[in-house]
Amino acid sequence: MKHARLRRLCRHGTLTQLAVFEAVARHGSITRAAEEMCLAQPTVSLQMKKLAEGVGTPLLESGNRGLRLTDAGREVYAACEDVFGRLTQMQDRVGELKTRPPSTLRIAASATAKYIMPRLLGAFWQSNPGVKIVFDLMNRSRLITRLHSGADDFYVFSNPPEHMDVTLHTLTPNPLCVYARRDHPLALRRRIPLADIASQPFIMREAGSGTRLAAEQLFSERGLEPNVCIELASSEAVKQGLLDGLGGSLLSRHALGPDAAHSGLVELDVEGLPLRRHWYLAHSANRQLTPMEQTFVGHATRWSYAAASEIRLNA
Repeated sequence: MKHARLRRLCRHGTLTQLAVFEAVARHGSITRAAEEMCLAQPTVSLQMKKLAEGVGTPLLESGNRGLRLTDAGREVYAACEDVFGRLTQMQDRVGELKTRPPSTLRIAASATAKYIMPRLLGAFWQSNPGVKIVFDLMNRSRLITRLHSGADDFYVFSNPPEHMDVTLHTLTPNPLCVYARRDHPLALRRRIPLADIASQPFIMREAGSGTRLAAEQLFSERGLEPNVCIELASSEAVKQGLLDGLGGSLLSRHALGPDAAHSGLVELDVEGLPLRRHWYLAHSANRQLTPMEQTFVGHATRWSYAAASEIRLNA
């Protein structure tokens, strides 16, 4: 058994005992718990005795207003909420899978992936028209939450999470550069020290954004504190802020697209930049991919490197 310390608990039908215990703890009464669960009171009492024996310490004690939890009982009650909450999630997910067409592909991505994913997914769909694709954009923190709960089939990151058991497939390069309006004070300079960038007004993405994380790491590694004038919640908002003369900002080259020369913005020649990043297609390492999902992974990796040459990604 993988979790050997739980063997003693599992021998005694612990899930049923926990369900009964949760009702007793919530009501503070064996009688009311028995009524709710349509069980005889002696049965409820026996289940509580077996659970306490399995845990190895009393979980309930008599109080002025009925039964109350011991310290150990409070720990078990908290565990009940976690266990039953996760089981409810599991039931919802399985129910969704049972009603969902087998050819549906669910993909969640960090917000700036909107510059590459529609073309990638469009190319995949043209070769696999029977597949329904559900695609959602969100910031990095929410994306990690969804990955942790297994809400989707695949996840697209620029900054993949560390310390999570995931499999990563490398996609298109995603270089990050500092951009500003053409008349920015540093626009014509070459080999600009990052300290000079930090001293100028700087637009920062919102908390939870992968681009913000990269910017904070960049300045922190150089021992610098950027002069943040405003925080904005999307790359489109950042580009508009740059065009309004609010300063400079770190953006993906993908965000400028093929019309970068006509955008009104310029890439500043900053020492140590661009930051060499990639997009990554992620899924749980424990996930057994279906044949259709394996086909998608192969398509995504092949398409990404073919498409990289369309934009000046490696200059």
